[in-house]
Amino acid sequence: MNKARQAFSMLGILFLMSVLLLACGNTEEPAAGNAGAVNAGGNTAAGAAPSTEGTDNGAEAEAESAARSYTDYKGHTVEIPVHPQRIVYSGETYGDLVALGVKAAGYPLSMGEGQVFEEQLQGVEDVGFPINLEKTLELQPDLIIYAGTEESDFEALSKIAPTVIFNTFAPLEERMTEIGGILGKTEEAAAWLARYKADEAAMWEQLKAAGMKPGETASVFTYYPGDRLFIMAATGLSQVLYGENGFKATPPVQKLLDEGTGFEEISLEVLEQYAGDRIFVLTPVADEAKQSTESMLQSEIWKSLPAVKNGYVYTQDIMKTSSDATTREWLLQELPRLMNAQ
Repeated sequence: MNKARQAFSMLGILFLMSVLLLACGNTEEPAAGNAGAVNAGGNTAAGAAPSTEGTDNGAEAEAESAARSYTDYKGHTVEIPVHPQRIVYSGETYGDLVALGVKAAGYPLSMGEGQVFEEQLQGVEDVGFPINLEKTLELQPDLIIYAGTEESDFEALSKIAPTVIFNTFAPLEERMTEIGGILGKTEEAAAWLARYKADEAAMWEQLKAAGMKPGETASVFTYYPGDRLFIMAATGLSQVLYGENGFKATPPVQKLLDEGTGFEEISLEVLEQYAGDRIFVLTPVADEAKQSTESMLQSEIWKSLPAVKNGYVYTQDIMKTSSDATTREWLLQELPRLMNAQ
């Protein structure tokens, strides 16, 4: 799952600049005080003629074109739409938008393959990964939400539309509150979080009634290609397991959580140090990693673990354990089924 971002090609940059320069040459400059207030059709609020269709339509159009100042977590201050209409989203947690009832105009569709929210991507245009500048420009977004951290990427995308860099690895509550504000869905985000917390509490009560003991520990392992074994910490399924009223982490995993580490590579020889009372194995995508997983499951080290001897081992498709809000919501229903607690 190499998410390394490649440099944008010079051809893409030249194409982008030529189109933008052409557009600038054919567009009147917006009146002072309204710079950056762009509606979904690309017209400035200052340049738009007063509506003659009635005050309701005029008020609606004005609300859609309104802009506000926003500072992203990398320190960029940008004028963004109060109610964005055409969003290009490039990041790991598209399910956050789905949970808030928002469909993007563009998204790297390869990142959604096999995800819980995959069906919700119908009708969304593919902007590629790394993000394709020409395709993004073609979609005429009024807001770009980007998970990358390269300044060159930010500058290139900012020439297309207002762009913010979003921390898709932030904790769920922090992330949903932030994305709700960006999308003009603050109330919806707060309501979703309230429902999620209630459903999460109910799930833990269900698992405890089915035999989960206070203080039980849990661990999550997965293989990557190259025979690389990883212990998962502050990401994906672990974020659900180690939630309030949930499982405890073993001491080595707790150290990773305290450091904010998402995952760490370990050797099979130290597996016992990380293994909890219950073990979750994430089934990888690559065949090579699947073979490594099978070799681990047949090893004497694995068979000697208490969780294995007690039958407390559970497997789940790694693509169904992402950190996004839609997947997190789905996992609240999936965990009891996985652990035979229904």
